[in-house]
Amino acid sequence: MSSPEFKRDLKLLDATMIVVGSMIGSGIFIVSADIARSVGGGGMLLLVWAITGLVTLIAALSYGELAGMMPKAGGQYVYLREAYNPFVGFLYGWTLFMVIQTGTIAAVGVAFAKYTGVLLPGYSEKNILVQLGSFSISAAQLLAIVSIAFLTWLNIRGVRAGKIVQNVFTSTKIIALFGLILLGIIVGANATAWNANFTDFWTVDLSKWDSLALIPSGTPMTFAIIAAIGTAMVGSLFSSDAWNNITFTAGEVVNPKRTIPLSLALGTGIVTLLYILANIAYLLVLPVVGNAAATDVVGRGIQFATTDRVGAAAAEVIFGDGGAKIMAVLIMVSTFGCNNGLILSGARVYFAMAKDGLFFKKTGELNVNSVPAAALIFQGVWASILCLSGTYGDLLDYVVTAVLIFYILTIAGIFILRKKQPNAERPYKAFGYPVLPALYILIATAIIIDLLLLKPEMTMRGIAIILTGIPVYFIWKRKG
Repeated sequence: MSSPEFKRDLKLLDATMIVVGSMIGSGIFIVSADIARSVGGGGMLLLVWAITGLVTLIAALSYGELAGMMPKAGGQYVYLREAYNPFVGFLYGWTLFMVIQTGTIAAVGVAFAKYTGVLLPGYSEKNILVQLGSFSISAAQLLAIVSIAFLTWLNIRGVRAGKIVQNVFTSTKIIALFGLILLGIIVGANATAWNANFTDFWTVDLSKWDSLALIPSGTPMTFAIIAAIGTAMVGSLFSSDAWNNITFTAGEVVNPKRTIPLSLALGTGIVTLLYILANIAYLLVLPVVGNAAATDVVGRGIQFATTDRVGAAAAEVIFGDGGAKIMAVLIMVSTFGCNNGLILSGARVYFAMAKDGLFFKKTGELNVNSVPAAALIFQGVWASILCLSGTYGDLLDYVVTAVLIFYILTIAGIFILRKKQPNAERPYKAFGYPVLPALYILIATAIIIDLLLLKPEMTMRGIAIILTGIPVYFIWKRKG
C-alpha cells in the first residue's frame, strides 16, 4: 500500500486568497493608532503604510524567482536550505514554529476573541475564568484556543476543506473592507477631519520619542524622523506579513512554477492597495491628532482611539452607535479567515523539516486526507500555549524582528543561487534584479538596526529565539 501524497487542489484563485487572507487580520484596524502616536500627521501616517507596501511588494516579487525554481512543500525553509545549508533552514523552521507562525496564530486568535467580546460580553478579556496567583485564564483566551483547535481540526480533514473556508472568509472580508472604505470616503468624510489632517499634511510629531528619551535631543531632525518612521513600521509590517505562506503549500498548488509567483504579486498588490485606501478613509473620518482625555471618538482622534481600535472609531462616525458592533463582525470574519490561512500553510514547513530529519518524525507523515495532521496538531498546541502568555504588542515586536532577519537571508539567497546554480530553471526572475532585491535588504537591515536602538529589549528577544535553535539543531543531528 503506497503512502499518501499531497493533492494539488490549490489553483490561482485559491493561492491568491491564501496570500490575501493570511495578510489581512486585525492589524489594519488597530495599528494606525500607534503609528499616528509615533510620527503624527496624516502625510506621515500614509508614508509609513506606503513604504511598508513598497517593501512588501519588492520582497514578494523577489520570492517569485525562488518559488518558480523550487516548487516544493516547505517554501521558504527549502529556499534557505538550498541557498545556504540545512542549519540555516532549520533555524528558520525552528523560529517559525516557536514564534513567527505560532505567535502570529496566537495573536490573531486573541484578536478574534477580543472582538467577539464586543458582541458577546461574556467572552471579554475581563471575564477571568481561572486565577492562580499572577497567572490567569480569561474567557477571551479560552475562545482563542477553541478557534485555533477548530481550524486545526478542519484542516486535518483535507486541503479542500481548508481552501473553501479560506475563499469564503477572504472574499467576504475583501468586500466588507472595500465597502467600509467607500462609506468612509463618501459618507463619513467631514470638515473637522479634513481641516485637521490636510491643512498641515506633513506635520511631524516626535513628542512620543522625546518623552521616552529614546532619540537624543541633539539628533538632526531628518535622522530623528527616519528613526521614528522605522520604528513605527513595526505595526504596519506585522499587518502586511504572512504573504510568503503560500510558498509553504507548493506541494498542493496546481502548476506552482506559475501560480505561486502570480499569487504573490496579485495578493500583496491587493492588500497594499486596500491598506492605503483604508488609511485614506480614516483620515477623512477622524483627525489624526487627538486628546486621550476626550469623551468622543472624534476628540480622541486616530492617536487615542479607544484601545487603539481605529476601525471601530471610524465605523462609529459612519454608522453611529452600531458602528462598533459592525466593525467587530468584520474583524471577527477577518481574523478567523486569517488564522485559517496561517494554520493551513504553516504545518507544511514542519513536514518538510521532518522529511530532512530535523523535526519530530511524526510531523513528516500525511494522513488519509493527504495533509500533515501531526504537524497541524503540534502547531495548534504550541499556538494555544502562546495564547496564555504575552500580549499582542509583545508578540508583534519580536515576531517582526525575527521575520525581517529571515526575509533578508532569503532574498540574499537569490544572489547566492544565481552563482551556485546558474543553469537552474527560472520560469520567473526577480523583478528589478539586482537593484530592487538589494534595496529590500538595505531597508530591512536599517529597520532592524532602528529597532535595536529604540526597542532593544523586544528586538533582542526575537534574536534570542532564533539563537535557541542552534543547540537544538545539533541535538537533532546527533540523534540522527
